[in-house]
Amino acid sequence: MNQGVVLIARNNTEIDYIKQAIFLAKRVRKYLDLPTSLVTDNVDYLYNTYKNSVDVFDKIIQVDNDKKYSYKKYYDGIFAKKQLEFKNSNRSSVYDLSPYDETLLLDTDFVVSNDILNECFVQQKDLLLYKDAFDLSGWRDKNEFTFISEIGPTFYWATCIFFRKTELNKTFFDLVSHIQEYYPHYRNLYKLNTNVFRNDHAFSIAIHIMNGYTNNNFAGTMPGTMYYCTDKDVLIDLKDDNFLFLIQKRNESNEYTPLRIKGSNVHVINKYSLNRIIDNG
Repeated sequence: MNQGVVLIARNNTEIDYIKQAIFLAKRVRKYLDLPTSLVTDNVDYLYNTYKNSVDVFDKIIQVDNDKKYSYKKYYDGIFAKKQLEFKNSNRSSVYDLSPYDETLLLDTDFVVSNDILNECFVQQKDLLLYKDAFDLSGWRDKNEFTFISEIGPTFYWATCIFFRKTELNKTFFDLVSHIQEYYPHYRNLYKLNTNVFRNDHAFSIAIHIMNGYTNNNFAGTMPGTMYYCTDKDVLIDLKDDNFLFLIQKRNESNEYTPLRIKGSNVHVINKYSLNRIIDNG
């Protein structure tokens, strides 16, 4: 069976997700020794801007710029924020788009720094996601990442997903597509507190349904620990697998504390700071 990583990169007016995808594909090659395919709606931009880096991708898969996006606030630390397009409508299509029998689907801001994710390919479960993750601040309220709403169900991160191409997983991804299409209904049904479509919520609801509306074991757990920091935090340095962050201080809205972490995979939600690190690398 062929194995590989799939990244989705659809730029908005300020965030260059294609740049992030190139950066991550190089790290995937270094730490996981896997091919990476890119799903994007702007192949011309890729070739015009990064023509010397295109060969980092195994395959480049173009999708339509379908205009199906919402808007959300993007923070760059404590002091800066902007309302930008949030183009996240293609994740449910990855089952059909992926060229691999066994796929590791990663957000472009998930910075791979070890080989733990290779364990996905040697275990028995056909679908894996993280439902637990560690906030580098150590103090923020994690309730929104425990349950999708006050009535549940369990929150699963769509940041990092492993799946095999099976009939059951095909049904699962079709269900995610259905939930996305009728999102206002499911938003009301599950009492979600946001109008912005979130893949985390759609995948969590689909898992809940596939579990028979109970807490069951349809989805397994990704190996290792997923660390994350919010976009109120700032990545200020990255050398190989050694990160340096400024983390928002507890009870101090205008202050940071420095934090180093080494050899771990980190979801860097502040995309502005990640792009600056890539530019300065």
